[in-house]
Amino acid sequence: MPRFKAPEWMLAALAERREQHLFRSTHVVASPQTTRLKQNGQEYLAFCSNDYLGLANHPVLKQTMSDAALEYGVGSGASHLVCGHLDIHDALEHELCEWLGYERVLLFSTGYMANLAVISALASKQRPVLMDKLNHASLIDGARLSEAVFKRYLHNDTDSAKKHMQRLEMPGVLATDGIFSMDGDKAPLVELVGLAQQQDWLLVVDDAHGLGCLGQHGKGCLELDGLTAEQVPFLMGTFGKAFGVAGAFVACSNDMADYLTQFARPYIYTTAMPPAVAATVLASLGLIRSEEGQQRRQTLFSHVQYLRQRAESWPYEIMDSDSAIQPLLIGSSETALAISDELMRRGILCKAIRPPTVPPNTARLRLTLSADHSHKDVEYLCDTLDSIFNDDSK
Repeated sequence: MPRFKAPEWMLAALAERREQHLFRSTHVVASPQTTRLKQNGQEYLAFCSNDYLGLANHPVLKQTMSDAALEYGVGSGASHLVCGHLDIHDALEHELCEWLGYERVLLFSTGYMANLAVISALASKQRPVLMDKLNHASLIDGARLSEAVFKRYLHNDTDSAKKHMQRLEMPGVLATDGIFSMDGDKAPLVELVGLAQQQDWLLVVDDAHGLGCLGQHGKGCLELDGLTAEQVPFLMGTFGKAFGVAGAFVACSNDMADYLTQFARPYIYTTAMPPAVAATVLASLGLIRSEEGQQRRQTLFSHVQYLRQRAESWPYEIMDSDSAIQPLLIGSSETALAISDELMRRGILCKAIRPPTVPPNTARLRLTLSADHSHKDVEYLCDTLDSIFNDDSK
């Protein structure tokens, strides 16, 4: 391998990250995505995956992907607008429309691309963007890409959002996560819908972490709050979390979908998702809508309740969340890393989340639960944290 000399500014930035205990790196997993993951030849009980319903290694989905690859091949070959929109993509879009009550759905390869597409296409120098301060990076980057006036309101504070709207003096795009990925709490969607309608703003909801695992039928945050497609013009959802597969979609009206098809560059200029992935997502949707899906959601909710009950005795705050994301707020990045490392020594995989992913001095353990965890799994996690905290207090 040739030797490359990195510039000094790059090396200095890396050194600073290491000194602040903020350096990131990948760790190779040599197993399917289940509650048991193998790293460096050792098996760990994992509480850090977004596979909330435990579908990523489901036998039905594995067989579906295998069969679809044999039928359709492994690549879509082109963008949706050239010759990459296959009948299986069309079938998935129609099924999502029927399930969620929207007129149209557009498919994307990732949730990041979906959010970039929507925000950058809707916003402009004449249409500002206003969003929650803790929104996902993809929504923030979409706003930056649009070159629109861009403001962020205080987290889940509709009064703050209203004040920003009044100062901006022109309607624009109001965007929020449904479930916030690092906090696990839910946006006040009913209030935001009312505010958007009152001020004539377009509302975009990213329900990546709610869809599939929240609501009686798994329809996510909109179902929890009794909201309809007419009240939320743009809904983004992902297939890489509760669905257990990969990709994303944007649901909206016919006219709005036509607009995105003309002006959303991340949709126009990219290859469509592989048809086998679309087929597998369609099968996953069938599971989510079935009795099995309902049972998995009930199991997940039971795990959440148990964990939160046990967390009441811990010296660190468990953040306010009814979702599969249960963040344990530590504060210090160094301490969060130390607890994560100790969990790993005891056979549990749970990553420390540190700035800049979260605000300064709010490092945390992002505990994520899955329907595939057993009660004994969650009990062992809680017992282990009890032991670590008791050891630290001595």
